[in-house]
Amino acid sequence: MRLFSRDKPKIKVQTTKKDGFSGWIKCSECQELIHGNELAQNDNCCPKCDYHYRLSIHERLDNLADRNTFEELFGDICPRDTLKFADTESYGERLNKAREKTQRNEAAIVGTCQVNGRRVALGIMDFKFMGGSMGSVVGERLTLLIEYALHTKLPLIIVSASGGARMQESIFSLMQMAKTSGALAKLHEAKIPYISILTNPTSGGVTASFASLGDIIIAEPGALICFAGPRVIEQTISQKLPEGAQKAEFLLQHGMIDCIVKRRELKKKLAAMLNYVCDNEKSAAEDSQQQRATSNRKRELTLQPMAMRLAFSSGLKKT
Repeated sequence: MRLFSRDKPKIKVQTTKKDGFSGWIKCSECQELIHGNELAQNDNCCPKCDYHYRLSIHERLDNLADRNTFEELFGDICPRDTLKFADTESYGERLNKAREKTQRNEAAIVGTCQVNGRRVALGIMDFKFMGGSMGSVVGERLTLLIEYALHTKLPLIIVSASGGARMQESIFSLMQMAKTSGALAKLHEAKIPYISILTNPTSGGVTASFASLGDIIIAEPGALICFAGPRVIEQTISQKLPEGAQKAEFLLQHGMIDCIVKRRELKKKLAAMLNYVCDNEKSAAEDSQQQRATSNRKRELTLQPMAMRLAFSSGLKKT
């Protein structure tokens, strides 16, 4: 019968699942469904609750720097397993995994760029590389950037995102706290502005050193900023911390940071701050130079009559 002899229709077998929810994710903060494209178009912030997700180094550069102006410095300095440290796996293996994951050789990138046409020295930390931990190379790159800013008189910006000092380097990582702080002290003496931007999370030795030493300290909304995490503190003191403690809003209320700026407004605010601070520094230097010139002129006018009187008196003595 034709019914049973008819060729069977060819059926396409889909190897990937396609449905109406493809590309949708649940927000970590408000638990609402948002689409990945919508998130990307909103500077990686939730369009419903404005929760700020972490940015990669390239995304951060796109957010802050003028297009195609970033020039990397000191990228050839790479970490070494000096202590031959090993826990569940060796430090060398962890470094290799981090390099494969991020396609970078360390947790910090430094260089120069332009922010709304103004050239600055910029450092960015990458949380994806071993939790943004600060090892000897991270500290060295940041210190060299600070010294470069000091030599070239460029304003300095550092974007922090870190779990703290890198335990696999032991004392070598802790030494970076003193090294970066010492370099920033020289920058401060030279009156070169330094703006520190704290993102989620910024903790440990990074918070205890260069991240908290900015002339202006900016935080992103909801960023966790601390030395030790809230769970560790609660276990140590056996007390419950206040609601929202160690969040950017709590720290602003208690004077630990200067302002909270949303990501989409950050570049504009940075440009305004740099214009204000750098122009004021220039005006102060010009005023100081003018005051010195005026002071020298007054001194000359004061000394001239004295010199004339001395010449006259010496002339009287001769006669």
